[in-house]
Amino acid sequence: MLIITPRISVPLSEIEMSAIRAQGPGGQNVNKVSSAIHLRFDIHASSLLGGHKDKLMSYRDKRITDSGIIVIKAQNHRTQDRNRAEALDRLQALLQKALFVPKYRRPTRPTYGAVKRRLKKKTERGAIKASRGKVRDLD
Repeated sequence: MLIITPRISVPLSEIEMSAIRAQGPGGQNVNKVSSAIHLRFDIHASSLLGGHKDKLMSYRDKRITDSGIIVIKAQNHRTQDRNRAEALDRLQALLQKALFVPKYRRPTRPTYGAVKRRLKKKTERGAIKASRGKVRDLD
């Protein structure tokens, strides 16, 4: 099970992973060992709820295709196991970010007493500053 949130999880059977050869430098090892992982997750065929599927499909990310498949390629590590773990971590992070619901902000106002105290301090401070003016002669 890939746990996204305490209430949302994805069975590993819904995630398709295949080993492929990595790109880039690495010499003989990279040419003969399939250590990179190509992960595919079909949103429409998953066990996620309908609202979660819709939210994922509307999420703007280049790893989500128009047909609703999340494609992740992990090839940073030398071993297949570490690349598999990294691919699952990246899928988990993507799903957490896409399915995040921000907490509702309840609008608040300052209390009547707080407003009165603030205005009183403001007038006191203004009086202090006003008394700093030039001294005039009474003559």
